[in-house]
Amino acid sequence: MLERNSRREFLASAATLAAATTSMALQREPVLAYVGTYSAPVGAEGAPGRGKGIYLFEMNPSTGALVERAVFPNPDNPSCLALNASGTRLYSANETAKYGGAASGSVSAYEIERPGGQLKLINTVASEGSGPCHLSLHQSGKWLFVANYHGGTSAVLPVGGNGQLGAASDVKRHEGVLGPRQATSAPPGSFAWSGHDRTHSHMIQSDPSGRFVLATDLGLDRILIWKFDASAGKLIPNEPPSVSVASGDGPRHFAFHPNGRVLYSLQEEGSTLVTFDYDGGAGQLRAKQTISSLPPGFAGTNYTSEVAVSPDARFVYAANRLHDTIAWFSIAADGTLRFLGEEPTRGDYPRYFTFDPSGRFLYSCNQRADAIVSFRVDRKTGALTHTGQYTPVGTPSFLAFLVEQKNRQP
Repeated sequence: MLERNSRREFLASAATLAAATTSMALQREPVLAYVGTYSAPVGAEGAPGRGKGIYLFEMNPSTGALVERAVFPNPDNPSCLALNASGTRLYSANETAKYGGAASGSVSAYEIERPGGQLKLINTVASEGSGPCHLSLHQSGKWLFVANYHGGTSAVLPVGGNGQLGAASDVKRHEGVLGPRQATSAPPGSFAWSGHDRTHSHMIQSDPSGRFVLATDLGLDRILIWKFDASAGKLIPNEPPSVSVASGDGPRHFAFHPNGRVLYSLQEEGSTLVTFDYDGGAGQLRAKQTISSLPPGFAGTNYTSEVAVSPDARFVYAANRLHDTIAWFSIAADGTLRFLGEEPTRGDYPRYFTFDPSGRFLYSCNQRADAIVSFRVDRKTGALTHTGQYTPVGTPSFLAFLVEQKNRQP
């Protein structure tokens, strides 16, 4: 028994030392934050774009404070950002309806210059659909996926050796039967409706293995699944090619559990989280739980926005717009969720949130309040506590952290 206890104490001490070492490393290296914004009228969002492009901040790892370092002008709504694995390139989805005279938005590639994190534009290409609202990189770094919300398409763009983007290697136009205007799972008195007029590609990302690519379509109430040909950059319909959520609920974003066997899908109009078992060998999803993103007894209209699993994989967080809260849920051994609590975002319309590299802070991009608000994360309970800090940014929509390692090579 003594030997067993000694081993436990050793492992606990080792974990504590590792956490302390990580924290010290973060304090030694500058922590940068890139913020995407709406810089032009947002259209269906019903709000102007007050951002100026992509903002660069430096984070204080001790307090969580953000200090503005630079602004890189982009008048075309760089609303979503993606960093490559080495932290040498940044990509932005430019959420507009026209590019080069065609009905398409665009995607821009930037080099991250060292030291300091300044951005240098490499090139811009068509996203192959209007209103690109989400993008992500394949694990190989050779392909970029983009979801075109208003165009109802998902596209694959090749990434060259120096980070430049090429013309799309594949474009898939979403097709199928549209869901109803009224969400099945919406709370009483809800008038939430954002897009069952046509297909709306809302998020696209490869699974943890990189063998399959998933995309949500809000209008179809489906998560589409493709096999991915990583040599040719082609999307091949899986069998089955999609999985449905409750009619009218409108799947928006999803997050994989780090174990790769569970996926959480957040529905924009139904205000629900669906827990799916994920078969990574076959690329198949099986729903096993649906839970509200709102507290018990809520009535009225709400639109969800972002979902994320905590860095320690103990909690799931979800953002509610109009209700203007971030809720958190405990994760059971089988991946199912239990509502624990919620924290007001201290600003209107939290479009996106994320954790800092240490996992000790959470940042909410409050789109209509023109500010980013920070919270401390209680690692034991998952609870959020407002730091009292507000960082002014016009219509913020995305935030990506980068720990700057000054000697890092492309």
